[in-house]
Amino acid sequence: MLFSPGWRAPVRQGWVLAVFTLGLVLGGTLSAAVLWLLSGLAAPVPPPARTAAIVAVAALGAARDLGLVRLRLPQNARQIPPEVLADRLRAGALRFGFELGTGVRTYVSATTPYVLALGLLLSRPGSAATLLAGAAFGAGRALSAVLAYLSRSPDRAALVGRRVPVVVKGAALAALTALAWLHLG
Repeated sequence: MLFSPGWRAPVRQGWVLAVFTLGLVLGGTLSAAVLWLLSGLAAPVPPPARTAAIVAVAALGAARDLGLVRLRLPQNARQIPPEVLADRLRAGALRFGFELGTGVRTYVSATTPYVLALGLLLSRPGSAATLLAGAAFGAGRALSAVLAYLSRSPDRAALVGRRVPVVVKGAALAALTALAWLHLG
């Protein structure tokens, strides 16, 4: 694990966490910029059809995360190689964070990021809102590392493991509710 109580590296763990978080936010922002650029392709699709697609995908995503349907997510289901961190810890943490922040080079177990990406792509918000959503995605991914760093508890992995399913289900339902309210309400 990148951030642990038994840290022995010559670089302060807080600095590595800050650089890692920066990478996550930059990666999320880049992915959002790509979504914003591609959102122009959705312009010819009538707004009611885009709304229906967003809400339908959000409902399908919530059903998947609640265990009601089985659905493979489109992803690169492999880990970022540990060699990324081996030689230069800060540069490696930045790269690792960036790759993880893009959401395209590693495993994403929940459907909510996909639902929100499609929502951004089809609803075509302004560039600022889209970039902010991407930065928030990266910051959200950083949250687990920050909490692990602040926790200093040796059994935090077990605690997080027990809470992740609840967070995934809650996020799926929250995304479905928010998107339905925004688009249908």
